[in-house]
Amino acid sequence: MLEALAVAATSPRALTDEQAVALLGADGEDLEELAAVADALRRERVGEDVTFVVNRNLDGTRVGADLPLVRELVAEAVALGATEVCVQGPVPAAAGPEGYLDLVRAVREHDVHLHAFRVPELLEAADRRGSTVEAFLRAARDAGLGSVPGTAAKVLDDDVRTVLNGGVPDLPVARWVEVLRAAHAAGLTSTSTLVHGGPESAAQQVRHLRLLAAIGRGTGGITEFIAMPSPLRPPSARATRALHAVARLLLDGAVDHVQAAWPKHDADLVVQLLRGGADDLGGLLLDGERDPAAGQEAGTTLSREGAAALAGRAGRPLRQRSTRYGEPVPA
Repeated sequence: MLEALAVAATSPRALTDEQAVALLGADGEDLEELAAVADALRRERVGEDVTFVVNRNLDGTRVGADLPLVRELVAEAVALGATEVCVQGPVPAAAGPEGYLDLVRAVREHDVHLHAFRVPELLEAADRRGSTVEAFLRAARDAGLGSVPGTAAKVLDDDVRTVLNGGVPDLPVARWVEVLRAAHAAGLTSTSTLVHGGPESAAQQVRHLRLLAAIGRGTGGITEFIAMPSPLRPPSARATRALHAVARLLLDGAVDHVQAAWPKHDADLVVQLLRGGADDLGGLLLDGERDPAAGQEAGTTLSREGAAALAGRAGRPLRQRSTRYGEPVPA
């Protein structure tokens, strides 16, 4: 452990897989030192600001075939200060072969960034309109899509994905990576994620992070990393802190931002993550008054005051950002 911490403090990109696995097991004083090392790297790379984006989530399955409602909800979100709208889940078949693109156009009638369509939805959208995924990505970009979620990655290991999929093979890792790289090639950015605390091992977590780093260095298209606790077996606070810190180290030079996802953790743990390598809170998740249940996370919102309180407890200033971490204007 001492050797791994020494390498992490002086040359994090030189960490071996074995050393990274050891760091994921850090506890007690070792965990506090790991958090301090990761936070020093965070400070050097992205500064002191704790950032957030003002956004609204919409459930694509629920609203994707009702474009007048989509327009109303987006207009309300923009009026409330949102610079990003995130569409989660597939667009229903009733929307027709061009349903995904019609939804993009409806959202982009307003001056707001659209963050939408995971890898499975990108593949479905292309199949539905009878095109390659590359052709769909170009059409979606031209219609106004700005970025795609890196969710549905789960754990980038085919054996683990099969277990998580009930013993049935899931979308192969190679295909997931191919589609995400195609999105980046089309000019779209993406987030990246890891669902942790399930059946995966520490070594598989490290391999997942190494693969994300390779994609990020190769394309420059990943804006942030988000560790999401498994609903099957929620990880401990210790494991969560260690993973965020190790992610900051292993993704150095490939993914600039590490998110402390406030909807997934209690406030005390969010503050600890902000003191251990994380620099972002994610989105405020506005509900609005017009059909607040239109998002999958309805009722889960964070006020600016709440965000400021979390940043303040971490001893850091708060700053609103855009989806791509620039000034808070639509991108």
